[in-house]
Amino acid sequence: MSMVAVAWLAVQIAPADQAAVWTGLAVAAYTLPATLGAALFGRLVRRFSGAALVAIDASLRALALGTIAVLAVSDRLAPTGYVLLLAASSLLHAWGSSGTYTLIAEVLPDGDRIAGNSLVSTFNQAAIVVGPALAGIVTTFAGPGWVIGVDAASFAFLAVSCATAVARRGAATAPASSAPSSSPSSVAGWRIVFRQPRLLGLLAVTCVFFFLYGPVEVALPIYVAHDLSGSSVLLGAFWTAFGVGAIFGGLSAGLLRDRRLSTVVIGIIIGWGAALLPMALTHAVWAGLVGLAIGGLIYGPFTAICVALFQRTSPPHALSRVLATRTAITLPSTALGTLAGGPVVTAIGAQSTLLASALLTIALGAVIALARRATPSPSPPAPAPPAPAPPAPPAAASSRRSRANARGWIAKPRAFALDQRDLP
Repeated sequence: MSMVAVAWLAVQIAPADQAAVWTGLAVAAYTLPATLGAALFGRLVRRFSGAALVAIDASLRALALGTIAVLAVSDRLAPTGYVLLLAASSLLHAWGSSGTYTLIAEVLPDGDRIAGNSLVSTFNQAAIVVGPALAGIVTTFAGPGWVIGVDAASFAFLAVSCATAVARRGAATAPASSAPSSSPSSVAGWRIVFRQPRLLGLLAVTCVFFFLYGPVEVALPIYVAHDLSGSSVLLGAFWTAFGVGAIFGGLSAGLLRDRRLSTVVIGIIIGWGAALLPMALTHAVWAGLVGLAIGGLIYGPFTAICVALFQRTSPPHALSRVLATRTAITLPSTALGTLAGGPVVTAIGAQSTLLASALLTIALGAVIALARRATPSPSPPAPAPPAPAPPAPPAAASSRRSRANARGWIAKPRAFALDQRDLP
């Protein structure tokens, strides 16, 4: 619901000639401060279990969004105060996001984590299906302030649920969360990521991908409100179409776990850029809805597959820190793209911004594909030279050994096969 309400409330309370700028600031404030929170609060929360991290993030969200709802309904909400409260609500979001996937790693074995990640992603996308449509209806009849109030109540319910789960698990989560650490949490997370070139490359690609997506969150509300002369209901329908596609895409993540990761990432990036073209090139509502639905289908598996790689390669006691580092790095990319989207939409218009985002995203995928093709694949290690044959034993010794073997005094050696896991 916040996808619609946060942007629409900014459009309503901002001056008409500054709507794009304040919309960009509001959407960015809802995510960007999570990076600051990942660095500031690491020492306080690094020993928390996954459920506890989700609980404290949801509690802060409920408090800040509840304050926004009260001020908005009473017509006392100014744009500056709105942005500041949104920023406060997102301070612990990096830890809350990492807590969700840390909890999956705590309760599921490695082989089931992609399925667990895709299930979480599917539920998130299902919320996008129902949430924006419901938010559009409630906004039309009651206003966006009430929508944010409902969102705050949902976060309060999540906080209570996770706090109850933490209390029930009790000592079961204590050993995992009290693992020793010799360095600050944020530093440890960064070190682990930088030791893994594959993770570092995936993070770099994800950051650029999310940055190019950021302007879409600013351009789409302006495109609906000004270019299409639509309402919040139509904006909710666009995000619902994306969510429906993302549900089916998320459920298919398990089918892609045996595929080459780079191929999947390239296909998702290029496919998402192409899905934006119907909105960027036409004013047909049906074309934009179909494009976003296909875009959601393509994007759906992205998070589940990427997070599974982090879960597989990170030490268990440092997993929450590594995932918080991932969130702290990737969230600013979308937020910075959103901040850049405000001035860009003001300068060239919403539809032109959508076109620029689409073309640059397709170009990003093409550049990654060319770079992968140009990079030589590592050659297999050369086989080890055969060991020299042992010298032949003297004739007398050989005769005595043969008689001993015949009588069964010397056991025959068993064959030894090198297991594939022992290979470097």
